[in-house]
Amino acid sequence: MNPFNPTQPQHEQETQQKDQQSYTDWLRTQYNVQYERWYPWLEDQYLKWFGKGDNKASYVTKDTLNKSKVTGVDQVDQLQDDVHNLVGNQLGDNGLLAPVGKMMSKEGINRAERQGRDEDGKYGFGGWGISGR
Repeated sequence: MNPFNPTQPQHEQETQQKDQQSYTDWLRTQYNVQYERWYPWLEDQYLKWFGKGDNKASYVTKDTLNKSKVTGVDQVDQLQDDVHNLVGNQLGDNGLLAPVGKMMSKEGINRAERQGRDEDGKYGFGGWGISGR
């Protein structure tokens, strides 16, 4: 509601804001919308093609576990790497926890990248959501 004209409808205010927006601001906004929509998909496709069965959940799990090296002994480090890969691969496409990994990738990591919205821009789960626009 406009404090100067309380009877002015909300739609007219939004239209006026769009008219006041410069072309470069509009381009910046549209770029951010498309980036938010397409970049998580692009990451998923990259991991599907080049990730050797990884999804985002398994990749993040492996990467996080690989940062926690306990000793400098080569044999122990190799054992740790093998265990980290085993745990990460269980969340990958061919692992026992593949459905959990896919759900974590799509509904967890991708939504976190999009500030809680799904690919349609809605907040919620499974297509039942509130429009975030």
